Amino acid sequence: MKNYITLLAIVLLFAACKDTKKEEVAEVKDIGQYSIAQFMDNENAFANGYAPDKSKVLITSNRSGIYNMYTTPAQGGELTPITKSDSASIYGISYFPEDDRILFRMDGNGDEIYKIYMKDGDQITALTPTEEVRALFRGWSKDGKSFFYGSNERDRRFLDHYEMNIETMSPTMVYQIEEGFDFAGMSDDKKYIALLSPINTNDSDLYILNTETNEKTKVNETVSGNSPQDFSPDGKALYYTTDEGGEFSYVMKYNIEEGTSEKVLQRDWDINGYSFTDNGTYQITFINEDAKNTLEVTEVATGKAVEFPTFENKEITSVDFSRDEKYVLLRVGGSHTPSDSYSYNLESKELSRLTENLNKEINNDDLVSAQVIRYESFDGLEIPAIYYQPHQATKENPVPALVWVHGGPGGQSRQGFNSTIQYLVNHGYAILAVNNRGSSGYGKTFYKMDDQNHGDKDLKDCVAGKDWLASQEVIDGDRIGIIGGSYGGYMTMAALTYAPEEFNVGVNIFGVTNWLRTLKSIPPWWESFKDALYTEMGDPNTEDSIRLRQISPLFHTDQVTKPLMVLQGAQDPRVLQVESDEIVAGVRENGVPVEYVLFEDEGHGFVKKENQIEAYGKIKEFLDKYLKGDATQTMDGETIKNVELEAEK
Repeated sequence: MKNYITLLAIVLLFAACKDTKKEEVAEVKDIGQYSIAQFMDNENAFANGYAPDKSKVLITSNRSGIYNMYTTPAQGGELTPITKSDSASIYGISYFPEDDRILFRMDGNGDEIYKIYMKDGDQITALTPTEEVRALFRGWSKDGKSFFYGSNERDRRFLDHYEMNIETMSPTMVYQIEEGFDFAGMSDDKKYIALLSPINTNDSDLYILNTETNEKTKVNETVSGNSPQDFSPDGKALYYTTDEGGEFSYVMKYNIEEGTSEKVLQRDWDINGYSFTDNGTYQITFINEDAKNTLEVTEVATGKAVEFPTFENKEITSVDFSRDEKYVLLRVGGSHTPSDSYSYNLESKELSRLTENLNKEINNDDLVSAQVIRYESFDGLEIPAIYYQPHQATKENPVPALVWVHGGPGGQSRQGFNSTIQYLVNHGYAILAVNNRGSSGYGKTFYKMDDQNHGDKDLKDCVAGKDWLASQEVIDGDRIGIIGGSYGGYMTMAALTYAPEEFNVGVNIFGVTNWLRTLKSIPPWWESFKDALYTEMGDPNTEDSIRLRQISPLFHTDQVTKPLMVLQGAQDPRVLQVESDEIVAGVRENGVPVEYVLFEDEGHGFVKKENQIEAYGKIKEFLDKYLKGDATQTMDGETIKNVELEAEK
């Protein structure tokens, strides 16, 4: 059931600074508050593609509690389940090009060792080896008679390129990946393969392999951030993005026969997607514009923009054309509402809604839209961030707040919907999702600023974010915590360890705490990326190990004085469970309150609904107790010890 808070909202209009403000009294309104179960009942359902006759659409949804596959009429209607897994999640890939067979993938409860399966009526067949072999779908052939996938069956370190004949279901290795290279695309005629050789986490060398002569040609001339996007429909050119000579990625066209390059598209932000539809009629561009997707679709022949329907307070964030290019699946959403899928007929202009992911028990007006803000860090550097301010936050009713740190290193907090953030904001916690130096999306100089400087200046950016929050009149500056997952979990532990008086509490969601072990135990299929990661983080097998030990919170747990919560999945292949086990044990020796939530059937991210309800519900309970509650008022060591003993009773 939802509770209602009646409040008098005070709207503060800021001019140039805080001293020049104007107050307006808004109407009294009711703000609905919702349980974690209600927020986790926001469905995550998304379209995987049309059936060959376009009569129905394949949908992946977590409505059953984990991800399963469904179908729905292309004109909209009920979702019909076609798988009923109650253990491992199932993710749809696509229908077969000419019949109703379906490809899907599944791993072992989050271990990321994906397998490709075929569903033919009621029969399910594993198409890739079922042992410790990882397989990733890479697309259908032009004629629809085969599909391509990467597999590390030969060598656990390398995802070789295979083609699967769908009549005989027999695979053929197309290209054996060599050390230091990654597969990055293939032309429709199978003559050319794009290969990447990572240099660091931003820069890569780009090559084109001629499969007939086995000759490799290097495309880029200088060290830069290069990423293959798509071959031209006629197979004569490769389009790729690069940041050579600039801060942001733009599109280049490499003419294969001539060996020449030309710039074809540039925007003020990173272009992070550029591709053609199956028949080459349309060209699709994605732009990372201030932490949100901007979409451009044009007709190749005319250069004219394709007009799509408009959606009030929402944006189209992705498109997926049918093979005949007459229909397109649209993904539409905003920071205040879950994204939904629509089917659009390009000829008749008919629009059909396929999903309704917002829980019907939740009033969309009770949720909060993200605001992009910027603040100065300790050295004057401008830091971008995404701010969520609770409706109930006023000058008279200041609320507690959290600095939210994304994963990575090198990730980005974006203007998308997040049920966990909305749940916490709905219950009166302001959230500032910081994009500290080292985040992607703001230019390569900004991206490289944290190289071998982790836990220092990037942490100071988070502290500056806390200071920005504390300066807001609607925020209680004495009640600010830090939360993050993966690399954000590391930043949480770094904050509690190296800046122990800055934040009142920390929530570490499967965060790295021992860089020496993590960098030595990365999954084998990251082999080509390992040296690039070592370039950014440091090599644990060299004298870099001294610095890596210094920045690893596990070896400095005696510095932690504030309440800590840790969440972990036992199947996580990236941040091993032992990371969380040991940090919890170390901090508990200080007599500091520590809560530990471990899921045996989750990996690097929690996907089962019952686990999400438990995990994020417990986060709020922890914050209510140690950030909102009286416990935060006296956080000296002895008081903390007493609080923990009381909790154990």
